[in-house]
Amino acid sequence: MIWITLLWATLLTAVVSRPEERRGNLAVCETISRAISSTSDVYYPGELTYLRDIYHWAISSTQYSACTVEPGTAEDVGIILRILSSTQTPFAVKGGGHASNPGFSSTTGVHISMYLFSEVTYDPASETVVIGSGLIWDDVYESLAPHGVNVVGGRVTGVGVAGFILGGGFSWLTNQYGLTIDTVVAYELVKPNGEIATVTANSDADLFFALKGGLNNFGIVTRFTLRTFPQGQVWGGLITYTQDHLSEVNAVAVKFANDVTDPKAAIITTYNFLLGQPGVSQLLFYDGPTPPDGIFDDFLAIPHFSMDVKTRDFVSLVLASPSNATANLRGVFNTVSLLRYSDTLIDAIVNETTFWGARLGFDSGLFISYDVEPFRPNIFSVSDTRTDSAYPPSRSVGLLPLNLYYAWAFEISDDTFQDAIRQSAAHLYNVAVGQGQSDIVGAVVYPNYAIFDTPVESLYGSNVARMKQIKASVDPDNVMALAGGFKI
Repeated sequence: MIWITLLWATLLTAVVSRPEERRGNLAVCETISRAISSTSDVYYPGELTYLRDIYHWAISSTQYSACTVEPGTAEDVGIILRILSSTQTPFAVKGGGHASNPGFSSTTGVHISMYLFSEVTYDPASETVVIGSGLIWDDVYESLAPHGVNVVGGRVTGVGVAGFILGGGFSWLTNQYGLTIDTVVAYELVKPNGEIATVTANSDADLFFALKGGLNNFGIVTRFTLRTFPQGQVWGGLITYTQDHLSEVNAVAVKFANDVTDPKAAIITTYNFLLGQPGVSQLLFYDGPTPPDGIFDDFLAIPHFSMDVKTRDFVSLVLASPSNATANLRGVFNTVSLLRYSDTLIDAIVNETTFWGARLGFDSGLFISYDVEPFRPNIFSVSDTRTDSAYPPSRSVGLLPLNLYYAWAFEISDDTFQDAIRQSAAHLYNVAVGQGQSDIVGAVVYPNYAIFDTPVESLYGSNVARMKQIKASVDPDNVMALAGGFKI
């Protein structure tokens, strides 16, 4: 495969260019290998498992570590953390590997892959499921399907469990049940000192709060216990529209966002620039075998390029998403928090798609997209079991996370695309404010879509001070600062 060839070429360069650093890191790898149990293992460059461990959906997020470690038990995770702490070795923790921010789940030091934490254990008595942090949501849905239940998880194929939950979690089921963090019952956490704890709202309210959106600042989560909900067949799938029908799509997308109140209905309208012209990838979802008349009729009436919409199981619905079409490219996300969509704002999004698509197409630009993701305004308060959380710092207003995503081919273009996506997000923010959305001034943005240099204050607002206190308590030696990510 081409991506394996590219990985090896870059890996050889990395090995040659940092010999002293790598020798020190390799010594730590060997120390870990001697200390961990037989359920865990260490892998080195030249082994296929090493390549699997460091691989990311966006190759710009891949770095070439001295070794990879696949822990098989929480106890071994504790041993690894203590060694990394004592040697002050940079490390990374990777779950599903869908992160687009460079260095957030990769390192040139010791790379911890949670691949072996692949448990899916459903308990019908408590209506909960324990899931491992090395899974992707596709695996979870497939395992739960025979039980007729589901969880509030990712909407498209290939998204990892761990980062998604720890950043908040917007789902096809969010209108009904809230964010994924609102459905977490317990975290199995390996603290930075190696101690293993089951963190619940009752056992440690502060740490439970911090883990709900606080990403990787407080240790390594090995397992999550989530509430489950009944799940039967759903209706939906993907429709694609070409440039000549953009105005029709725009109108029905705005109408859906503002008029549809059924909590079982949801959409993602993605404006793309691909092969020199704009188009739309439209995902439709209804949590039931047949939607009520009128909700999606306008979408179905627009002439389409392709359509895969039907009654299906939930796994099939997730697999119908086109998200893996841009795997193995360089990429970056950015986001704007919105309160609502208007004709003017949608027109601005389409203009941004076309403007940046045309401009960046001459600089190895391969894919430009803007995901319009409307939710009901009560999404932050709909859950009947929610507790306060690091994200969002306020539950009074539901924020809609507009997702910008750019993908390209060559490292030399990184700065160009990253600067462009910042400019585009800033412009759309200004358009929204100019259209009367003054409440988004100072509003936080969704951590899982935020670009890598976003200040933590823009993610957690007034919660930052409390999070710093909790961080100092659970990680006084600042071990988790040795890993990438948004740092408290």
